Amino acid sequence: MYLSWLDRWDEQRARRGEDGKETTSFVLDADRAFPGERIATFREFCNRAEEASTDRSFFDEQSSGDQRFDVSDHRIKFPSGIYTDVAENNIVWAKITESGNRNKALVIFHHWNARGRNVQIASFLSRRGITVIEIAMPYHFERSRPGSLHADYMLSANLGRTIQAVRQAVCDGRRLIRWLKGKGYREVSVLGMSLGSWVAGLIAAHDANVSKVSLFLTGGSLADMVWTGRATRSIRRSLEPEIDLTDLRRAWSPLNLENYVHRLARRDLEIQMVLAKRDTVVLPELSESLIRGLTNAGGRPQILKLNCGHYSLGKLPYIVSAGLSLKRFLS
Repeated sequence: MYLSWLDRWDEQRARRGEDGKETTSFVLDADRAFPGERIATFREFCNRAEEASTDRSFFDEQSSGDQRFDVSDHRIKFPSGIYTDVAENNIVWAKITESGNRNKALVIFHHWNARGRNVQIASFLSRRGITVIEIAMPYHFERSRPGSLHADYMLSANLGRTIQAVRQAVCDGRRLIRWLKGKGYREVSVLGMSLGSWVAGLIAAHDANVSKVSLFLTGGSLADMVWTGRATRSIRRSLEPEIDLTDLRRAWSPLNLENYVHRLARRDLEIQMVLAKRDTVVLPELSESLIRGLTNAGGRPQILKLNCGHYSLGKLPYIVSAGLSLKRFLS
């Protein structure tokens, strides 16, 4: 009976999350994903995307004239290396909760359409000697597009802009990590939640400065998550008249964590995954596919599976189990 109630609660929460989401037009927008390149057709876009998924430099930090980091009142501000047509999105903001030492730092990447930062997690970990930095992903929090009801520019039926936004999130995160290492933090870890787990996973796969990565509510193929997930039905409705899932997998191949399992399975990187058995947003089979890929590549991820849904992971008692598991992992 309790689990039936939990499933209904997750569904109600998903319905509330649909407010403001609209079916939009399918757009290629190749120049956003691959600036300065001549890509005219969907086939050319997919070919270029598959090339990018094997290009080690695709998620490298992008150059920016202004490298300055401003720190005041527990806030960090710095310019993004990727310029977009939304001025607010071109400045990266993060909240820092100091722990009092420079041994360990954790950078947190929140979920899609997050409305606030994770104050409880930051406070819990900082009291245990881990400095927590909660970065705003593109088009969220201080970086939100004026007038938007949700972060539709971060994930949408605009294929090129979605690649640009995820790439921007990865590059921003890597710039922040480099700054933290320069400040003397010996061990820098990353934590990603839902969509943020794709960003955290891509960073860990491409940046040797990351020693530990924790992925909450994650999967391998972002295309499959969008096509099958409860939270992204409006995006599928926009895509389905134009392309199928196989097409989307090719177009978003740089965003598929399964393409980087050998990098994630490197010996100097520890991996944790916290999953929800009743997840309807990131289906369990997508998580299992990533686990198999990591295991086959020689990785040994620490895995916690909780009998809850995507949204109810944030409720008692599941959030306590997840939090304690995270503390043990980072310690």
